[in-house]
Amino acid sequence: MAPASTKNDDDTVFTTIPKLPPLNKRPYIQQGTPEFIRVALALFSAGLATFALLYCVQPILPMLSQDFSTSPASSSLSLSIATGMLALGLMFTGPLSDAIGRKSVMVVALLLAAVCTIVCSFMTSWHGILLMRALTGLSLSGVAAVAMTYLSEEIHPNFIALSMGLYISGSSIGGMSGRLVAGVLSALFSWRVSLLVLGLFALAAACLFWFILPASKHFRASSLRPRTLLINFKLHWRDSGLPLLFAEGFLIMGGVVTLFNYIGYRLLDGPYYLSPTIVGLLSIVYLTGSYSSPKAGSLSNRYGRGLILLASIGMMLVGVVITSFPSVIMIFIGMMFVAAGFFAAHSVVSSWVGCRARRAKA
Repeated sequence: MAPASTKNDDDTVFTTIPKLPPLNKRPYIQQGTPEFIRVALALFSAGLATFALLYCVQPILPMLSQDFSTSPASSSLSLSIATGMLALGLMFTGPLSDAIGRKSVMVVALLLAAVCTIVCSFMTSWHGILLMRALTGLSLSGVAAVAMTYLSEEIHPNFIALSMGLYISGSSIGGMSGRLVAGVLSALFSWRVSLLVLGLFALAAACLFWFILPASKHFRASSLRPRTLLINFKLHWRDSGLPLLFAEGFLIMGGVVTLFNYIGYRLLDGPYYLSPTIVGLLSIVYLTGSYSSPKAGSLSNRYGRGLILLASIGMMLVGVVITSFPSVIMIFIGMMFVAAGFFAAHSVVSSWVGCRARRAKA
């Protein structure tokens, strides 16, 4: 290769390294290309594994209450502490990925979460369970904080909403499969077996993710200095819309987690007395999210994000009302409405934040 030369302060410097195009001139990933398929598959598997690990304890909360002699409120801490630590971890894993890169943070985070879940399956004390669940949630923040940032940086702006929808559809299937697998395996074997199987599955998903996800082309490293982090934090909160979107995401997530936490106790008790397996099977309502999330992305491009977000939240509220009916069928239908509305709203809010944030997007 012929040496290329550049001038700097009247001195000629020779190098054999070819010049890379500027970041803003590197092509974005377009829909239908092999790279888009790899990204979609990688992020779909990451979303599936992330939310399978996060919500796998939900159908086994009554079993945890029985085995560790805890109240329903105390048992639900195994999920609440994971989601809480995930939210707390977002404040650290996001800036970390801004400094060292997206892919490496996501791979390590998913591996750590898988290992913590496997270790959790062997814990014999309630405090040990809570510790492992807290570490699992903290680790998963490295995927949740960074995956959507990666998409907003690497995917062509015309296809960001679609790619976000595909990622969130993987999340919805993950939430469903985590609950379903945990519910069925815990009924057939034990809750420990269900956690072990899901942890091993997440390990495989992390390996697949590392192998097929393309490296970032538009990533720009930023400083981890506290001053820089504070400036970026202030920029987000000075934006007129971002704080509202943050609050919206917090509220819809809190609503759906609370509903699905306690609906199992209601159905296991009288007058229903459903088995844990049947209650676990009800998690198939999350499949509605695999349709509603990408659909919400495409509808947002046509009708606007605000309108689709309001419609999605309205669907959630209708579902909550329907679950108050005494019929099991009506409860199931209500859960479907809540799940579909939640994942549609989640898709809209996530893509909106990714497009609106200008710096420190993670």
